[in-house]
Amino acid sequence: MEENNEKAEIYSQRVRAGKRTYFFDVKSTRSNDFYVTITESKRKFKDETFSYEKHKIFLYKEDFVKFMEALQGTIDHVKSELLTEEALAALEAAENTEPTAELTADATFDEELKWE
Repeated sequence: MEENNEKAEIYSQRVRAGKRTYFFDVKSTRSNDFYVTITESKRKFKDETFSYEKHKIFLYKEDFVKFMEALQGTIDHVKSELLTEEALAALEAAENTEPTAELTADATFDEELKWE
């Protein structure tokens, strides 16, 4: 069974964004088909302890193009129709100065951030 789990997770990318961490994982099915999971993990504090609130989306390969087009269209709409020129300039400046996402091909994460 452990061998199966190692095969199931093929690629992972982690993006830290303030109190949130996003995980983009490529996994395989038993029939060697591929899909992506997008997980948002948000750290919550309560009574001097913390826990993680997680939300997950499963994205199947037949929907990749539609998903990317819709996401790009939504981002373009926000940038062109909703943001002021100042807010857009600040966003573009932040995009140019932020470090790139951390890549972890072997899917080794900090213990506190790992789940199944």
